[in-house]
Amino acid sequence: MISEKMQATLNRQIELEGYASFLYLAMASWCDSEGLEGCAKFMHRQSAEERDHMLRIFYYISEVDGHAKVPAIDQPPLTFDSIQSLFEQVYAHEQKVTASIHKIVDLANQENDYTTLNFLQWYIEEQREEEALMRTILDRIKLIGGGPMSLYYIDQEIEKINAIEEKAAAAEAEA
Repeated sequence: MISEKMQATLNRQIELEGYASFLYLAMASWCDSEGLEGCAKFMHRQSAEERDHMLRIFYYISEVDGHAKVPAIDQPPLTFDSIQSLFEQVYAHEQKVTASIHKIVDLANQENDYTTLNFLQWYIEEQREEEALMRTILDRIKLIGGGPMSLYYIDQEIEKINAIEEKAAAAEAEA
């Protein structure tokens, strides 16, 4: 059985993960409209991943005899100043998600909720990976710079990341 406080906290996390999914979907649409196919593909995959994160929590709450809530999701922005500012926003959002997960871990520790604590370990590792990936992308964008061909090269770099991520997902599916 899950405490009311933990249930409410996890339901807020569902909302945060759902917003991330919608935000990344909006970013994918913007990238697509800017001709950044690699970036659009990357953001579509990130959107689906965030939805999966949301659903994991949703199902977990039910497994521990709680009541998961379907959140109302705020409208994310539809346009972005640049591809760099877009990825800066992604990085900032991932940091916000990480901080939220850490607060849930703190609550699980306070409540001696070892089941939730164990469940959250996957999220801790996932967030470390997400933040590292976004820092890598931002580093590459900064290295490429803002010249006339920069968007093409940025899109190509993101497409390389897409290939790596797809290969890793395929290997994981086979395991």
